[in-house]
Amino acid sequence: MESHLLTSSSSLLYSSSATAGSSAFNHVKPHCSIISSFPVCGKWKIGAQRVCSVKAMAASPGAQSHGQVPNKEAKLWGGRFEESVTDIVEKFTESISFDKELYKHDIMGSKAHASMLAAQGLMSASDRDSIVQGLDEIQKKIEGGEFVWRTDREDVHMNIEAALIDMIGEPAKKLHTARSRNDQVLTDFRLWCRDAIDRILASVKHLQVALLTLALKNEGLIVPGYTHLQRAQPVLLSHLLLAFVEQLDRDAGRLLDCRTRMNFSPLGACALAGTGLPIDRFMTSDSLGFTAPMRNSIDAVSDRDFVLEFLSANAIIGIHLSRLGEEWVLWASEEFGFITPSDSVSTGSSIMPQKKNPDPMELVRGKSARVVGDLVTLLTLCKGLPLAYNRDLQEDKEPVFDSVKTIVGMLEVSAEFAQNITFNKQRIEKALPAGYLDATTLADYLVKKVAGRSVALCVAKGCQLQGLSLDEFRSISPVIDDDVYGYLGVENAIKNFSSYGSTGSAPVSDQLEYWVARLEIGTK
Repeated sequence: MESHLLTSSSSLLYSSSATAGSSAFNHVKPHCSIISSFPVCGKWKIGAQRVCSVKAMAASPGAQSHGQVPNKEAKLWGGRFEESVTDIVEKFTESISFDKELYKHDIMGSKAHASMLAAQGLMSASDRDSIVQGLDEIQKKIEGGEFVWRTDREDVHMNIEAALIDMIGEPAKKLHTARSRNDQVLTDFRLWCRDAIDRILASVKHLQVALLTLALKNEGLIVPGYTHLQRAQPVLLSHLLLAFVEQLDRDAGRLLDCRTRMNFSPLGACALAGTGLPIDRFMTSDSLGFTAPMRNSIDAVSDRDFVLEFLSANAIIGIHLSRLGEEWVLWASEEFGFITPSDSVSTGSSIMPQKKNPDPMELVRGKSARVVGDLVTLLTLCKGLPLAYNRDLQEDKEPVFDSVKTIVGMLEVSAEFAQNITFNKQRIEKALPAGYLDATTLADYLVKKVAGRSVALCVAKGCQLQGLSLDEFRSISPVIDDDVYGYLGVENAIKNFSSYGSTGSAPVSDQLEYWVARLEIGTK
């Protein structure tokens, strides 16, 4: 993806037989001439370009169409080549079909770069203004659906740059001064991922709010808590739902940490070694909202840690959502019957009219596999690459785009599902007595391990723990008094949980208050 002769000239010189605004322009074949420059009024002015002998490969003006171009344009990098690539190679190597997603950030980066070049005396103010105005117009066309993406222009950068040259002519050719597509694409990609993290964080909070609202709506409802999918202890439903809120909070923390490490600018690193021109990387970094420029130019164009970390954070979110999905799919089944999804978030069967399926959460569970797969794709892609840039890295974007789209969808539909379910209190209450869920609290009361004998006696008699008489309890342990009944039954079991973070009424009430304040429920 490297652009040749970009770090030593003020522009890539095109020999054009077309006037500004036409669609025909010619690339050049390099001829080894050198650059000379001299300071003027404290700024650098370019005295002589790296002059190239011209190999005319003009494209015909006229209508553009995606993938069908009457005459191919020469590539930006094509000056040394005698032949253009074949259609098969062009189709295999193009990335415009997916990296056009970066258009907004590509334009942002180009505006910042042009402003810096002008400030450093490497471009006139009028050229900068023409470039910025042209880029604004191109963005309007893209967002209005009027821009035609061309596969012969390979990628988003070349499409926008070539369109800018068509629009304003010579000034646009100076935009590539001290910039390679290597640092350009990484700048675009970091900006895109930074914005994507912000979108995901908003969706994470939306789901947290939906779960917290559900917890508040069902405050005090006791449900069976499970280990090994066996009924274990009674817990408050609010406590269970807040466990997912806590998971999502850690997910948000990972994304924020990732965003912090991601937020450094590769712009100005050029192909890999930087440039001898007097650019100001700190100016472009500041204008694009980065913390600072990346310190090492080789690392700047080869690093993909930021996307690996990003996709890792997404994969963990996907696993959390898959677990939530599994919980609710089970609870919506006839075997559990703890929740009833509304018709608006359910689907039916084409052959079994009695069925009402929680398909959205089944798909949340299923789509987690895609997000994990996206991470594995990137890890495998990067594992054997030498420094610095390699064309393999063109393949880094589609998994990231897919991961973000999938995670946002999973978060949004999970929140939608949470807002459209009801808990079947009668069914839950019927499930609570079974399983001796208060056995653990009995063990807490007795201290000594006699709870097992008590459960065994209940099994023999076919009753619950609170159904044993005091004499029967004393036959197991003489230390038991009649206050034991204050510990038995799921309601009493819940009341007797008192440790910090436990499922007791008071601790869960504290947790609810914390999350209401943290998520600003009812304050807007």
